[in-house]
Amino acid sequence: MNNQLSPELFRVIDANLNRLKEGIRVVEDIMRYKNNDKILSHKLKNLRHIANIQESLELLKYRDSTNDVLRQTVKSEMNRADLTDIILANFKRAQESSRVLEEIYKLSNATYSENFKHIRYELYTLEKEILS
Repeated sequence: MNNQLSPELFRVIDANLNRLKEGIRVVEDIMRYKNNDKILSHKLKNLRHIANIQESLELLKYRDSTNDVLRQTVKSEMNRADLTDIILANFKRAQESSRVLEEIYKLSNATYSENFKHIRYELYTLEKEILS
């Protein structure tokens, strides 16, 4: 890992990398299993697979999910009226996480930063395609 990043920023990276992949996976599984949409589920799967960094195993030593100050579920996170709400919430979660990763990696790895920017813009496009 780059020495410009502190252990606290490694936690930010770890949390957002997980959040990004989880958000994509929720939408991917809905497209795959509910909608039987091979094309969209494949596009989402590809995005999830490129949302990776070489040092992902090294991040585990900085993970502290037990002491996460916002671990408790917020009531608004439990309110979903339908699948559209679930898809929208997970697109937003993934987009926000990719933006965080894009910004943090501007400090140490321009290639990673550009990769997460690419993912974010692909998510914007897929969100419009799926929800329009």
